[in-house]
Amino acid sequence: RYEPTWGSLDARPLPAWFDEAKFGVFIHWGVFSVPSFGSEWFWWYWQKEKREPYVKFMEANYPPGFSYEDFGPLFTAEFFDPNQWADILKASGAKYVVLTSKHHEGFTLWGSKYSWNWNAVDMGPKRDLVAELAASVRNRTELHFGLYHSLFEWFNPLFLEDAANVFKTRKFPTSKSLPELYEIVTSYHPEIIWSDGNGNAPDTYWNSTGFLAWLYNDSPVRDSVVTNDRWGVGSICTHGGFYTCSDRYNPGHLLPHKWENCMTIDRRSWGYRRDAQLSDYLTIEELVKQLVETVSCGGNLLMNIGPTHDGRIAVIFEERLRQMGAWLEVNGEAIYGTKPWRAQNDSVTQEVWYTFSPKEGTVNAIFLNWPVSGTLELGEPQAKLGETQVKLAGYKELLKWVALGEKGLVIALPQLTPKQLPCQWGWTLQLTAIN
Repeated sequence: RYEPTWGSLDARPLPAWFDEAKFGVFIHWGVFSVPSFGSEWFWWYWQKEKREPYVKFMEANYPPGFSYEDFGPLFTAEFFDPNQWADILKASGAKYVVLTSKHHEGFTLWGSKYSWNWNAVDMGPKRDLVAELAASVRNRTELHFGLYHSLFEWFNPLFLEDAANVFKTRKFPTSKSLPELYEIVTSYHPEIIWSDGNGNAPDTYWNSTGFLAWLYNDSPVRDSVVTNDRWGVGSICTHGGFYTCSDRYNPGHLLPHKWENCMTIDRRSWGYRRDAQLSDYLTIEELVKQLVETVSCGGNLLMNIGPTHDGRIAVIFEERLRQMGAWLEVNGEAIYGTKPWRAQNDSVTQEVWYTFSPKEGTVNAIFLNWPVSGTLELGEPQAKLGETQVKLAGYKELLKWVALGEKGLVIALPQLTPKQLPCQWGWTLQLTAIN
C-alpha cells in the first residue's frame, strides 16, 4: 500500500498503457466557451486584471451589469453529440482523451453536489456532459478516458478566504475541491486525473498526497490510473505520475522521467475563440513535427481542441485530428509502443528523429523533409552489410542503401509522384539489423 507521502507515491510504477499510448486529445470546454473571446481565462482577464480588450468586448456586446455567471445559461450544448465526438477522437489515432471536468471558473460539466447551481446539469445544457462523453468513448472506441480538474477556483469565496488566511484554514479543499475529486473518480472511473491550478497553495493545503494514496490504494481505478504533477506549489516536474513541467513543454532532448507535452492547435488559447484567424492554428506539418519530437524524447503528446458553447468540434479542429489519424495510419508503428533510441535526432541531417520498436527490433528514422536529391543521409545508424534492411513505411519494396564508414548510411528513396507518396507530411524509414 502507498503511504500519503511523496516518497511512497512517487515510487509507484506508471501503468504501462500510458507510455505505450504516446498520443492523446485534450478538450477544454466550459462556460468560457460562451464568450469564446481571447482566452479561456476570460473571467479573470475581464474582472480581475481588467484587460482592455475584454472590458471593451463586454461593453460593446452585453448590457451593463451583465456578470460572468450570466453566461452559464447560455452554455447550451444543443449540438453536442457524444457519439460524433467519440468517432472523431477515434479517427485522430489518439489513444486517450482528457476532458476538462472543471476549469478555474468552478463550473462542473457533471451534476456535482458540491457545485450547486453552477454545473451543467442544473443550468445550461441540463445534461451530464462527463457521463455522456465517457459512455460514448467507452462504447465506440478503445481510448482511455481521462478528466482534467482544477484544484482552485478564481472567485470562490471559500478559496479567497483561505488565501487571505495564507492557507492556514482549509475550508475550500475540504468542502469543494477534494469532494469533487472523489466524486469524479467514483462516478466516472477516469484512467487519467489531470490536476491543474494550485492557486499558489502548497500540496499540504490541498491534501494531495492523501487523495493520491486513496486513488492508488482503494479507488476503483487504482491499477490503471495515471496522474500528472500539478498537485500544489513545488510539485510540478518533481512529484506525481508523469511530468508536464509547463504548458507546451518540448525539451528537445531525452528526459529520465516519463513526461507529456500538453499543447494547443490554436496557438493562443485552450478554449474556443470565435475571433481566431487561420494563421492562429498550427498546420498539420507543425503538429506532426511536435508529435515526432515529443515521442523521440520519451514524451506523450496531448493535443488540445476547444469545442463551441453549443457543443460542436469546429471543422478546423476536426480536420487536424483526422489528418493526424491519417498520418498515424501509415506511421503508427514508429510511434505507438516505441521506446527512445540511443540518439533522439540525427547528427548529419536536420529534422530527422528516431524511435525504437522493441518487439520488432526496428530503428525508426522519421524524416520531416523529403530531400530534393532523392537520397537521405543518416549519420547515426550503424548498418551491417548483407543484414540491414531499409523500408519506407507504407511502401512495399525494400530501399537500396550504402554504408558510410564506421557509422552512417545513404539511402536511395523511391521516385514517387505526390499521389504515390504513402503520406503527405513526414515519412518513416524502418531499419532492421542495426548495431
